Amino acid sequence: MTGPIDETLRIKARLERAGFTLDVDTAFPLQGVTALFGRSGCGKTTLLRIIAGLEHPPGAEVHFGATPWQSGKTFVPLHRRRVGLVFQESTLLPHLSVRGNLLYGYKRTPAPLRRLHLDEVADLLGIDDLLERRAEALSGGQRQRVALGRALLTSPDLLLLDEPLNALDTQTRREIMPFLARLSEETGIPTLLVTHAPDEVERLATRVAFMHDGQLERLEPLRDALARADSPLFREQGAVSVLQGELGPLDEHGLHPFGPPEARYRVPSTPGTTNGAGSQARLRIDARDVALALSAPDDVSVLNIVPVTIESLDEAPGHHGHARILAICRQHDGQTLMAELTRLSAERLRLQPGTRAHALVKAVAFLD
Repeated sequence: MTGPIDETLRIKARLERAGFTLDVDTAFPLQGVTALFGRSGCGKTTLLRIIAGLEHPPGAEVHFGATPWQSGKTFVPLHRRRVGLVFQESTLLPHLSVRGNLLYGYKRTPAPLRRLHLDEVADLLGIDDLLERRAEALSGGQRQRVALGRALLTSPDLLLLDEPLNALDTQTRREIMPFLARLSEETGIPTLLVTHAPDEVERLATRVAFMHDGQLERLEPLRDALARADSPLFREQGAVSVLQGELGPLDEHGLHPFGPPEARYRVPSTPGTTNGAGSQARLRIDARDVALALSAPDDVSVLNIVPVTIESLDEAPGHHGHARILAICRQHDGQTLMAELTRLSAERLRLQPGTRAHALVKAVAFLD
């Protein structure tokens, strides 16, 4: 299944409320997952509601590809916009079974428009064994997966997710993340995800739209958003790298090879991982878990030693006073790897842009 190709969602809107103004003029590619990222109150949900047709500011323009959803006197209401909506609190119909909830929108979707069907959606979301259960008997995580399934079964042209994991505890969020990651990839439906959680962006996003005080400040691919020291994603927890690559089969030591030969990692298999050999995976590396050496050491216990070239040296996020440096490095496969080190270490090694080095990666984690 494929979604719209080379099309954009264009929004131009201004909405004023007491103490707040949303002013946006932008276009999102209708491919993959676009994360609307920013602090609470910055306008993310308001923008999503304008796209859905739940807010109707005068003079706004919303175009889905060549189709005007709001323009001049034209206003297409929510039920005709063919969007799937999922909020942080799932709004299932308690008197219906899971099957009944899933089929609610499906039955109201004209047969020629049905691209997704019950069996494949239930399998995609791992809810096959819940179909006969009453909605009121579900856990929070199960309810949210059913809400996602109900949205998918309307075969929408666009999926709008408003903080879909926000009401869940940490363990349940972790359990649902793999299902969310598969949605856009396996259905081809372009997705807008409202979130203020960097880990959701790192795991799910294709690109990031950074919002602040009602303005959309920057729209960039995830790879670029994770390749600059001043990224808002690093504001609270420090710099991280997210590497994307293919997993190889487990070796005799219980390790998966990850990435191409010129940037090869060996990564322990983790319990419950959804990544099998041959699948694409994302690897998360905290910049504080990366050290640099000018020559490749062969007498250390660190497994992952990757050749890099330093591109820039910046003040590490969260460290004012210049005590720590963030080295932005380029692996030989073109991906960015961040290393956080003391200023003294950087000076002792005489690091500068263009320096060739070896990154010693002490800890890695699959983004499941």
